[in-house]
Amino acid sequence: MIKFGTSGWRAIMGEEFTFHNVRIVVQAIADYLKKAFADSPISVVVNYDTRFLSERYASEAARILSLNRIHVYLADRDAPSQAQSYQILRRKAQGGINFTASFNPPEYNGLKFNVETGAPALPGVTGLIEKAARVLQDRDAPPAVYPQEEFIEKIDLQADYLAFIQEKIDFEVIRKSRLKIGVDLLYGTSREYLDGILENNGIPIEEIHGYVDPYFGGVIPSCTEENLRELRTLLKAKKCQLGIATDADGDRFGILDHKGNLVEHNIIISLLLDYLVRVKGLRGGLARSVATTHLVDRIARAYDLPLFKTPVGFKYLADLFLRQEIIFGGEESACMAIKGHLPEKDGIFAGLLVAEMVAASGKSLVGLQEDLFARYGRREGGQKNISLTPERGRRLRKLIKNPPARLDGRLVMGVETLDGLKLDFDNDDWLLLRFSGTEPLVRCYAEADSRKEMERLMKLGLEKLA
Repeated sequence: MIKFGTSGWRAIMGEEFTFHNVRIVVQAIADYLKKAFADSPISVVVNYDTRFLSERYASEAARILSLNRIHVYLADRDAPSQAQSYQILRRKAQGGINFTASFNPPEYNGLKFNVETGAPALPGVTGLIEKAARVLQDRDAPPAVYPQEEFIEKIDLQADYLAFIQEKIDFEVIRKSRLKIGVDLLYGTSREYLDGILENNGIPIEEIHGYVDPYFGGVIPSCTEENLRELRTLLKAKKCQLGIATDADGDRFGILDHKGNLVEHNIIISLLLDYLVRVKGLRGGLARSVATTHLVDRIARAYDLPLFKTPVGFKYLADLFLRQEIIFGGEESACMAIKGHLPEKDGIFAGLLVAEMVAASGKSLVGLQEDLFARYGRREGGQKNISLTPERGRRLRKLIKNPPARLDGRLVMGVETLDGLKLDFDNDDWLLLRFSGTEPLVRCYAEADSRKEMERLMKLGLEKLA
């Protein structure tokens, strides 16, 4: 069954993700666009990542769209998701199709649809596309077709995006600090983007994995501690003060301190928020997903800023961003929306902003973390995933309908069902159980002021599903 989850439609290649189904989904998108923009010419930016067959899928999408007399701006090479978002805005396109499964294992591929604002499509739009796809599945699938070449234009996404980023970061501060940065491109789309802009600004870097490998060196292309072991080794060997990594499609980040330790995404989000509010003076609404650290809440309270809460999925933060209700939105899976930037996740921009923050402070990331905890209190967060079985699904749905008033003696101060079940306790402690939107998993999150209490909450949550 073709279904859009937290971030597009993802599936295993050769099983659900086939050329047959790709043609169906692209035709469904074409049908949606022709209805939504019936009175104007339509154009779509088509992009892809470094996964096996991604370029072929993109080419096939261009064929289908051209058959529908939709003008296609086809990326001339794999490119980060956010570079596509910028092109949608720059060219005033009506949408964008990106073939990527982001941080999923190499056997997966995926399709993401962005709307004319450059942001990921909300469920109201993807629901219409799913409905159109179901209708097409009941008929003969769109055939492989010869492209209508006059409707297909190859474009370079790199130069425009890098020029856009150049104005957003204080590279002079980074250069003057003599910060040496280790960069892990994880065989993905950020090569010649993240490393290129640093080198072009005279900032010394050491780089690894800056070439295409559809198997991602035998690891899952996400910025986890395990997958960044080689970056850690590089930092120590080359005496770098900071490590920056991006995932397969460049929209998520991983940050290592000068000791080679991965800094939790929640901490990076909080550090950057504190930097933007306290140092740069930004003021306005803040947002976080239900799975994101309550350090965001504490910063909001400290500066008397309104706080919005969303389900998991960057598209919800992007919606608030586009409605100009927030200046900053953060999600624990290394995603941020920041005033003046794009309505799309951007691991390159985030990594560069961390470098600017470190350089401007004159402190290490370790020192900055200690300052953060001194201002807002220490937080310990964790996440565990367990496979989704029918029984676990039933138990979680039952818990959502009938949440407990207490959990092992702790009074539940609030219940949130925006996305799964979240139990809020005093002192900003919390527990969340939710269905994954990308894989057949149940995700369990917890946060407290001590690791011991966080792990206890996590254990209690998992026991509810056992």
